[in-house]
Amino acid sequence: MSIVITGATGQLGRHVVEQLLARGVDPSTVVAGGRNQEALAELAGHGVRTATIDYSDPSTLDNAFVGAEKILLISGSEVGKRSVQHKAVIDAARRVDAELVYTSAPKATTSDLILAPEHKATEGLLEGSGLTYTVLRNNWYTENYDDTIRHAVETGSILTSTGTGKVASATRRDYAEAAAVVLLSDDHAGEILELGGDTPWDMDELAATVAEVSGREVGVTQVTTDEHVAALKGFGFDEGTAGFVAGLDANIADGLLADTDGTLSRIIGRPTTPLRQYVTEFLGK
Repeated sequence: MSIVITGATGQLGRHVVEQLLARGVDPSTVVAGGRNQEALAELAGHGVRTATIDYSDPSTLDNAFVGAEKILLISGSEVGKRSVQHKAVIDAARRVDAELVYTSAPKATTSDLILAPEHKATEGLLEGSGLTYTVLRNNWYTENYDDTIRHAVETGSILTSTGTGKVASATRRDYAEAAAVVLLSDDHAGEILELGGDTPWDMDELAATVAEVSGREVGVTQVTTDEHVAALKGFGFDEGTAGFVAGLDANIADGLLADTDGTLSRIIGRPTTPLRQYVTEFLGK
């Protein structure tokens, strides 16, 4: 029997595999899957089995899931195609009667978050699948702000339309630890877990943290959503991407990513990574 990690070519999937191995899991029982086999070479060097997994090609799913006991479905990256792709994974999991763990979005079934609809659809598919499953509703990744932090150090400025909205972010490693814990235990089977960082923060706090760590003054420029879209287009973003990014900031301004109840830290048995620690490590200070 095996534990299959889909999307293992991405950073979250790679961290999950590393967390499983750190917990003493036999590498030969872990299958790391993704579309790019070259990107899986490092994991293969640790004795992990690798497999081609393409959400749009059911035959790859059937091949990778042979003997699977548990499958981590890391949500796809192709917005607009994910509901269909996730259905293919769920159907393949049903064919081998594997338990499935899915990375969803905060309050996916009730939230107005711009990313929620496809996750809501996937959770609906899971509910009617007959599978044993667990939903990990991951809040924002702190890594989503890498470019913002880098730009702040370079220019001394953060442009945002988040207002006073806060983000209960955690690092990919934090979320990966939770996924590993869930995969290695039956304690959370059937649960929907809202996961987020212990301490929500806003853009003023991010700017102050970057300034403190880097030694450079950093200011925050708050703009309206329309002004944000125009600015992003001026930076070279196309209309759709600019609207999407500004729309996410509007969601944050509305408080859609601010909630946290400590579930993530309880599952991993330690506090989630503080913002200052992450910024310090990211900037190599």
